[in-house]
Amino acid sequence: MEEAKGKDVTIRFDGKKCIHSRHCVLDRPDVFVPNVDGEWIHPDAATVDEVAELAHNCPSGAITYIRRDGQNESPPIVNTVRVRENGPLAFHGALSIDGTAAMRATLCRCGKSANKPYCDSAHVKGFAASGEPTTQTSEPLATRDGTVTITGSENGPLLVTGNLEIVSGTGRTIHRCVKTALCRCGGSSNKPFCDGTHAKNGFRS
Repeated sequence: MEEAKGKDVTIRFDGKKCIHSRHCVLDRPDVFVPNVDGEWIHPDAATVDEVAELAHNCPSGAITYIRRDGQNESPPIVNTVRVRENGPLAFHGALSIDGTAAMRATLCRCGKSANKPYCDSAHVKGFAASGEPTTQTSEPLATRDGTVTITGSENGPLLVTGNLEIVSGTGRTIHRCVKTALCRCGGSSNKPFCDGTHAKNGFRS
């Protein structure tokens, strides 16, 4: 974890979670300066609110911040996981991932990441999976926020409990649930949901 301390805010960067979505270096190249020797994160180049917005746009949760005024990030009103075309599952909520708290995370669904359960961009080497799965019938949740617990089962799927809306890449709600199993072996014929293929294709985690 890298930390860059500014006058009013500290930016934290976890390179192991980064999937190189590049929102940071494209939106504020004065704050995140790539390909330089020495310091490359400059919190004081932006306002505190601008730094917060950069972190909120980071789908992997690799960028977080600590404000001096104590107005740090709050969980969203609706917990979501977005199914990325040919890519990972992007969670946003009050997350507990194998016991570690987070607000955002991109979790592997191709089965090839060397940093499971997190995505490490291994999917770019040939993984193909729609970001627009078929909509399933589901009832609106009585409560849409709260803690979402995500556990990587041994040699199996991501086991998810908590109020969650599964959303397509274009924002369509695919399913609403309080408990589900999501494929992370890359082989399910019912993606993003597990169909038991991990038991046949040799998936290990």
